[in-house]
Amino acid sequence: MGTIELINTQKALLKAEVIIYGAAATEALSRQIAEEIEVMWREARGKIRLDSNLYTLDFSVQGFYTPDLRPEAIFQNRDPKKNFFRIETFVNGNISFVDAINCNTGFFKLDNLYPGSTTAAHEFGHTIGLEHPHDLDLRGKGTPGMMYPRGTIVDPEYQYDPAVAPGQQGGTLHPQYRRVWKEEVALLQVNEQYKVKNGWVIGDFTNIWHEPHDMFA
Repeated sequence: MGTIELINTQKALLKAEVIIYGAAATEALSRQIAEEIEVMWREARGKIRLDSNLYTLDFSVQGFYTPDLRPEAIFQNRDPKKNFFRIETFVNGNISFVDAINCNTGFFKLDNLYPGSTTAAHEFGHTIGLEHPHDLDLRGKGTPGMMYPRGTIVDPEYQYDPAVAPGQQGGTLHPQYRRVWKEEVALLQVNEQYKVKNGWVIGDFTNIWHEPHDMFA
């Protein structure tokens, strides 16, 4: 979730904040997550349609580590720039997730967040309205887009193991090769039910506090 404002007649800026909490959250990780999202979405130099005009969309993402975060701060949040993610070493299902398409909360598994993993950038795409594509066979189409999930069939050079047959273990998309496509930015739409001064809201409020998952449950 975030806000979008016009910078000039050709450029718009998406602003967002990533606020992390949980036993595996750290100040350094908050900066890493924010930088990954900002850099990867910015480098696409994609265009978004606002009021029938096209603007090149830039990104400004800040990261914050809040070890003393209370549930009420999430439940009562009305700032559309704020996104809240619990970070833990254990997550049910063994995979990071956000709470909806268009949201501002989720739960990330620490192992998914190594530098260059693209996990944070991918999940952020969900928070601003993007789903996984329907066609998950990208052979012959080059670099995989950011919103393609694990399990996508890709050219060998984008697999976990280039020597493995497509679709076999090791023969699917390695997330580190994902990059934001201009076409993905073009799919973004602002949320017309909210109004902010000098701009728009993208995404929506879920404001869900996550408790740690119990690995022994």
